[in-house]
Amino acid sequence: MNDRAEPLDENHILAERRAKLAALRLAGVAYPNDFKPDASAGDLHQKFDALDAQALEANAVEVALAGRMVLQRLMGKASFATLKDGASALQIYVRSEDIGPDAYADFKRYDLGDILGVTGTLFKTRTNELTVKVRTVRLLAKSLRPLPDKFHGIADAEIKYRQRYLGLIADARTRERFVIRSRILAALREFMVAHGFLEVETPMLHPIPGGAAALPFRTHHNALDMPMFLRIAPELYLKRLIVGGFERVFEINRSFRNEGISPRHNPEFTMLEFYAAYTDYRWLMDYTESLLRHLATIACGSQVFTYQGQSINFEQPFDRLSITAAIEKYAPEYQGANFADAAWLRGELKRHHVDVDLPPLAGAGIGALQLALFEEVAEHKLWHPTFIIDYPVEVSPLARPSDHDRQVTERFELFIAGREAANAFSELNDPEEQAERFRAQMLAKEAGDAEAMYYDADYIRALEYGMPPTGGCGIGIDRIVMLLTDAANIRDVILFPHLRPEESSPT
Repeated sequence: MNDRAEPLDENHILAERRAKLAALRLAGVAYPNDFKPDASAGDLHQKFDALDAQALEANAVEVALAGRMVLQRLMGKASFATLKDGASALQIYVRSEDIGPDAYADFKRYDLGDILGVTGTLFKTRTNELTVKVRTVRLLAKSLRPLPDKFHGIADAEIKYRQRYLGLIADARTRERFVIRSRILAALREFMVAHGFLEVETPMLHPIPGGAAALPFRTHHNALDMPMFLRIAPELYLKRLIVGGFERVFEINRSFRNEGISPRHNPEFTMLEFYAAYTDYRWLMDYTESLLRHLATIACGSQVFTYQGQSINFEQPFDRLSITAAIEKYAPEYQGANFADAAWLRGELKRHHVDVDLPPLAGAGIGALQLALFEEVAEHKLWHPTFIIDYPVEVSPLARPSDHDRQVTERFELFIAGREAANAFSELNDPEEQAERFRAQMLAKEAGDAEAMYYDADYIRALEYGMPPTGGCGIGIDRIVMLLTDAANIRDVILFPHLRPEESSPT
C-alpha cells in the first residue's frame, strides 16, 4: 500500500496545482514576463549582512527580488517565506496590511516551488536575519510539481541524473560542483592561451574515425549520401593544423565513443587536446604537471586535496615509471619476473581471467601483453599521480618510436587515483612509417579488433608536406573535474549524462 500511496499523493498535489493554474489563466495573469529584479540574494547578503538593524533602517534600501519559494511559514495576517535565486536565498516578510488583503490571500495560496517576484525594503529581524519587507508580490511562474523534501533531498540516484534540474534546485553541493567545473574550464583556457596556444575548433562529424582506438558512433549525411562518424578524437585534424603552420593549438572538445557506461565512462565526454611543435613527451610531462597544479589551485585552493577520503598531493613531483617497473612496484609478487616471455605473460593473464585468445590480445606481441598485465594488477593502485611511459609500438599507432628502442614509443599515460587522466606522446611525423602503422591497424580490424584505426589517406598526404617534431596530449576533463570536486561517479560531473530510456513517460 505504501508504494501506491506516494504516487497518489503526488497526483493529488498535481491536480490541486493545475486547478490553481487554471484559475490564474481565467484571470489572465498566468506566467507574466514583465518583472525585472534589480538585485540577487547573494549580492544583498554580501552588501548588507554586516549592517545592524538601525543602520539598515536608516538606509531604507529598496529592492526588487525574484526567486523560487523554498520555504513558507503562514501566520495569520503576516507570514515569512524564503526565496532562492541561483546559489543564494533570502527571507521575505509579507503582511496583509502592506500588500492588501486580496494580494495576501493570493500569497497564502502559492505553493513551494512557485517563482515569485517581490519589491520592498530590507530590514533585520529580531534574530538579525536579513529580510525583505514586501510591498508587492507577484507569481511569475507556477510550479505544478512538488519539490524534493528539503531534509532528505533526492534519494534515487537515477532521478538525480535524469532530472538534473531537481538536483540543482535541491542540492547545493551539486550546483557548486558544476560552478567549479566552469571555473576549471575558464582557468584551463587562460593557462593555455598564456602559454602561446591558439584555441581552434575541428569537425565533430568525420568521414573517417581516427585519433584513438575506439568504436565510433555511425550516422549518415543525407545530402552527401555518405556515412559519417561522430568524433572519437580531434587529434588528426589538430595535427593537420601543425602542418599548416599553427605551432601551438588546443581544443576543448566533445568526443563520442560507442562503448560501455560505467562510473568512469560516458559515451559523450569532454577532452582537452593540445599540440606543440618542437616539443616531445618529456616536455609534455612537465607541462601537464604545471597545468594540473594550476587547475587544482583554482578548484581546491591548494595543490594538496582529498579525493574519496584519501589525500592527493600535486605539490610533489609526479612519478615516472615504465610499464614493467610499475608492475614490479605495485604488484611485488612480479619482482624479477621474465616480462619478455610471451607464454608466461599469457598464462598470467589467463590466471587473472583475461581472454587472450580474442582480439585485441589474440596474436599480440610482448608489449601488448605486458600492458594488459599492468592494467590487471597495477593500474588501479596508482593513487599518487604517475606517468606510465614508453608504451609499445603495437598499441601506439600514432606515437613516435624511441631512438633507443624501436619497440617502444615516446608515449605516456597519466594515472591519478587509479584511473587514466591523460594520454600523450611525441607525434609520429614520418609519413611512410605512419602509413605502415595504418596498414597494420587495418589488418587488426580485419582480424576482429573493432577498435582498430582506419587508414586516413589525407592525413598521410598532410604528413608528406612535412610536420615539425611535435608533442601532443589529451586530458579527460570529466575525470579531472571528478578528482577536483571529490565526485565518485562521472555522472556527477556531467550535467546530462546518458541513461537508459525511462520505462514510462512522466504524467
